[in-house]
Amino acid sequence: MTNDPQSITVDTRSNTSRPVPRANTGSGLLDFISDTGLMLLGLERRIDPWLRPAFDALLRDRIAQWVTSLINKQRRNEGLMIAEERLLENEEAWTDSIVASFTQQMRDLWKPGGYERGGNTKTQGIVRGEFIVHDGLPEHMQRGIYARPQAFRCWVRFSGPGPYITPDIDDVGFMSISIKLMGVPGPKLIDEEQHTLDMFGVSTPTFVTPDAKANSQLQKWSVKNAQIFYFLNFRESHVLDLIMQSLFIKAQSSPFEAPYFSCVPYLMGEGQAMQYSVWPTSRRRTPIPRLPMRPPDDYLRQAMVETLSEGDVELQVRVQMQTDSFLMPIENAGVLWPEKLSPRVPVATLRIPRQKFDSPAQMEFAKRLSYNPWHTIAEHRPLGNQSRARKRMYWELSQIRHRMNGVPHYEPNGDEAFE
Repeated sequence: MTNDPQSITVDTRSNTSRPVPRANTGSGLLDFISDTGLMLLGLERRIDPWLRPAFDALLRDRIAQWVTSLINKQRRNEGLMIAEERLLENEEAWTDSIVASFTQQMRDLWKPGGYERGGNTKTQGIVRGEFIVHDGLPEHMQRGIYARPQAFRCWVRFSGPGPYITPDIDDVGFMSISIKLMGVPGPKLIDEEQHTLDMFGVSTPTFVTPDAKANSQLQKWSVKNAQIFYFLNFRESHVLDLIMQSLFIKAQSSPFEAPYFSCVPYLMGEGQAMQYSVWPTSRRRTPIPRLPMRPPDDYLRQAMVETLSEGDVELQVRVQMQTDSFLMPIENAGVLWPEKLSPRVPVATLRIPRQKFDSPAQMEFAKRLSYNPWHTIAEHRPLGNQSRARKRMYWELSQIRHRMNGVPHYEPNGDEAFE
């Protein structure tokens, strides 16, 4: 493996935006419904910035609480303890199905030399950052990387939802963040990287599927480019999950201006569980250009470029401890953990210094990196069936992507330089 990031050979055109493929369900009627739904969603996004602020202020959180209560009424209390896990029935089979669907879709969408990630696909940008752990944290939170005040260099990747690379206004309306801390001491839970710890978040506070079984169903519809029928079907409907996601997806203004949520829990030292989130500290809202006409395909990246040309960006990292094993479940990622039971406590600052990051070499560098929630230490082990599935899923899909692109896995150290 070479340590020279300039040796990247991946097709630089592979991150170019393109339309969402048409639905391919085998039914003309279902294809029409799916394609029409996406078209109408795209039109709504053009006026969303004028409607969303009032809706969010007056209704969003109230509806989220109501939907959460309905979801909880359908759940069975298994009597688990804090931070206790329980295997999902047929969990390995559901994981097999997820990996198979992602593999098929990647082969359908990409050609060798231009393979992209199966999810969190479009790179808006990868930037240098510093993860600064606060002093004076509550004693029960002084675990793992939060055990003492310290700072880690990091590479932070902001991305679109995937599995496609679309013009920003045409995606489903959420973004993701992947943070790779470097110089983290201690044994890692998977040994392909020795010195890193990876963190993930998406801009919806609950995961799109409650468990690995549901995720396997979603991915089967995703292969057909008709994800709406995972949520709306007569066999096993997920309407409440659709409502919860719809409350938080919207026309985004900038990757620096949205909160991100882990959605799944992690250990905070033995016997404690937590979820984390990353929040903007500025009230700045970048206008989306040209609305209600069509914005530039990559306006989110351009918003990042303009912001970092003017100065630093700071985001606040918060931790929410699990205090109720039923209302804050480990094995169901579709349940919103209530803040009234456990507030989100600031624990670190993610500082992104002023920089230029959009050179072709740096954008291609993002493709060499592999993020995996199991790139971590035992004190922060991922919890729950979705995390257990992601361990193998992320590793196998990363192997496929690197192999099809002829690009070896690369563990960064923070000294990388680009022209």
